[in-house]
Amino acid sequence: QVQLVESGGGLVQAGGSLRLSCAASGSIFSFLGMGWYRQTPGKECELVAGISSGGSAYYVDSVKGRFTISRDNAKNTLYLHMNSLKPEDTARYYCAPTRLATLEKFGSWGQGTQVTVSS
Repeated sequence: QVQLVESGGGLVQAGGSLRLSCAASGSIFSFLGMGWYRQTPGKECELVAGISSGGSAYYVDSVKGRFTISRDNAKNTLYLHMNSLKPEDTARYYCAPTRLATLEKFGSWGQGTQVTVSS
């Protein structure tokens, strides 16, 4: 099973940028589709972006044109580049193995990283 550690969150003003990282253990990372999810209290967890093992990407409409998901298989690391951040992007962000065909998480995620966007 892949173990995941998210990092890179923080407090940023609206319009700012952050890069989240997700470091994965094990040797199977390059074969996995991966996704970034976010959750705020009282709301369902939302898949924000996903990337297949081959590099095909998915984005939820609210982040298209602002967020970019990428992966470095040599470093076993998944990234989420977030630009033009909005207060509504405030959430705890998690990464997890994801089936891009069905947009479903199928593995565990780490402890997450908090992103707070001030207006």
